Amino acid sequence: MSDLTTIAEVTGAVAAAGGLGYAKARAPRVYWSLVGMPVAIGRFTVTYGSTMDVCGLTVQPSRLRAFMVRNVARRDVQPVPPKVRRVRGTSTGLLVSLRLPAGLEPADVAAASERLRHAWGVHSVHVVEAKPGVVELRMTGYDVLRRVRMPRRIASGELVVPVALREDGRAFVRDYRKIPHALTLGANQSGKSMYQRNLIAGLARLPVSLVGIDCKRGVEQGRFASRLSALATTPDEASALLDALVGEMESRFSLLSEHQVSDLWELPKRVRPVPLVVLVDEVAELFLTAARKDEERRDRMVMQMIRLGQMARAVGIYLEICGQRFGSDLGKGATTLRAQLTGRVIHRVNDKQTAEMGLGDIAPDAVSAVTTIAPDRPGVAVAGDSSGGWSRIRTPEMSPAEAVAICREYAHLTPHLPVLAPFRPAVPDVVVPDGAPPLVTARPVTE
Repeated sequence: MSDLTTIAEVTGAVAAAGGLGYAKARAPRVYWSLVGMPVAIGRFTVTYGSTMDVCGLTVQPSRLRAFMVRNVARRDVQPVPPKVRRVRGTSTGLLVSLRLPAGLEPADVAAASERLRHAWGVHSVHVVEAKPGVVELRMTGYDVLRRVRMPRRIASGELVVPVALREDGRAFVRDYRKIPHALTLGANQSGKSMYQRNLIAGLARLPVSLVGIDCKRGVEQGRFASRLSALATTPDEASALLDALVGEMESRFSLLSEHQVSDLWELPKRVRPVPLVVLVDEVAELFLTAARKDEERRDRMVMQMIRLGQMARAVGIYLEICGQRFGSDLGKGATTLRAQLTGRVIHRVNDKQTAEMGLGDIAPDAVSAVTTIAPDRPGVAVAGDSSGGWSRIRTPEMSPAEAVAICREYAHLTPHLPVLAPFRPAVPDVVVPDGAPPLVTARPVTE
């Protein structure tokens, strides 16, 4: 009987170890919740004081506190680390709120984040200033970008679209009210198209008008025709469409002037025009010309886009510009237009100069992060904005068929704008595979 008990205990131990190993490789959230989080909290609690001391994140106590410790508590005066206000576990890591003592600033803690990561055995440590004097350490217990799973709770809003996952476990969202225009760069096979599909699928669910400019004969955006209010597939069509958008912008400014307001969202709902998002697939196609006669058209398109970038935010027209490279070498007006694009998402690029074009003017520290993106991790990108902050992100996998299905499901939300009616794309018929059941049951016609 004792032999059977021993065998059962050994078998159970081996099965448990194998289960934990499988969970660590295939279900990291489960492994973190069962094993990683308790171990990390214990290590953090035991070693917090000594870790802060060796990382240089302690200060000398005030004179009053030093006097009380020396004369009342009869102990040696020790340096004071930041006070731990709260420790909370999440499905991806730990959130630790620290109250900084006088003499420390958030930059001091951020500079030591790599040393804190190794000391506490976590995958990454990100420092965020919650309010003056309080910072939040956002630790991740594993590589959340290896297999992207969007969090269940995501900030919502009128024009907020969750697009990707940040490396600290939070969702990366496109908030058009805060960041109206954005630039997305990336080489071939970098995941740039995946990012665009996630963005279009998210916008399709919102009551907005989508306008596509895809001068590659619509091979990228043509499949989303059911949800597009307008689509231009050639440079000539793009030029006419941009003229129409500028005309719409001017008519909306007249509406604002009539109601004595300065922003679209200050208008009453009954007269407020629908927001409009312009999606440019490959911006270089609008700049490059093959003959001198096309230069006038090119200059006009660039001028119209610059006008939209400078003024259209106030009337609810937003730009999403995508390309492989976007610098002064494209031609006159390129850098002027790029300066209007506040949001930047840069995927893997072919050279450092392209990374500098996207992030060098707003977050120089992020350029090196772009150049280290591995080719075998498509969808990984670096997102930055004009505040100087940046973070690594990765978009969840979405096939073209899934994005097309979402666009067709929400096709009824496509608004009708008279100014864009001449550019409304034809919606292709749904192809039913051989052997699939018919969508409509045939009935005989009787006289």
